[in-house]
Amino acid sequence: MEVRGQFIGAVDPPESPTPLAWWFAFAGDRLVLEERRGEDYFELPRAVEVTALGLTPLAQHYLGQLDGHDCWAIDLGMDTYLTLPEGFTTKQLRGIYRKMDDDLFALAGRAIQIIAWGRTHRFCGQCGAAMAPVPGERAMKCSACGLTNYPRLSPAVIVQVTRGDQLLLARNANFPAAFYSVIAGFVEAGESLEETVRRELREEVGIEVEDIRYFASQPWPFPNSLMLGFTAKWAANEIAIDPREIADAAWFTVDNLPNIPPSLSIARRLIDDFVAQHGAESAE
Repeated sequence: MEVRGQFIGAVDPPESPTPLAWWFAFAGDRLVLEERRGEDYFELPRAVEVTALGLTPLAQHYLGQLDGHDCWAIDLGMDTYLTLPEGFTTKQLRGIYRKMDDDLFALAGRAIQIIAWGRTHRFCGQCGAAMAPVPGERAMKCSACGLTNYPRLSPAVIVQVTRGDQLLLARNANFPAAFYSVIAGFVEAGESLEETVRRELREEVGIEVEDIRYFASQPWPFPNSLMLGFTAKWAANEIAIDPREIADAAWFTVDNLPNIPPSLSIARRLIDDFVAQHGAESAE
């Protein structure tokens, strides 16, 4: 979910718009797309102005330029099944991974977070007055008391824990999909990332770890997380799950992996890294 093309982020649009801007228009949490009939693939709408597409925005946020073309995030409101012009449809982001251009998919994740932030910061949380965009910044400022808000990010750790040639995987008690994944959890106020890793593993599966090392990060727009990946080695205690969070947890080798997450997530990258280190090819 990283942009690999030439993307230059910006807040203020240029004085002269580029031809055929990309329009990331969301109705609720559903992205407006052009249908390619007979194919399980979608195109993002392009036009100089969004009104040329027959769409009426409630708010719009400039994102910057991708490969020399303007990119806009458009809020169409919370009506997820609004009437669209012929040839358009709406899809949730999770369902269209690898069904549209990868760079545009990554920017759609950025767009939906900015739209959600704009929707929830129309009024000041301190005094209730109207908020207005700050020129040159991705910020909303209160017209009365001056409180300034920036887009919210919720940092979360996600960790690959190994014990020799075994990998710790767990099935979340509250997630509908029946797959196993690595342990993850949100950072609490006042914690370092390493402290969060230790706390989450103690709370959810009852183990202690050592040799905590940074792996990689991934923005995760469901709804506004930044996933910070780590690796660690088991140090003590047997698995003792918290049933409020975890339905099951166990140690797995590369030869007996359960159903695991798709390649979209950093969770899968951590699992694939374990598989690569232990001499087996990752299965899609």
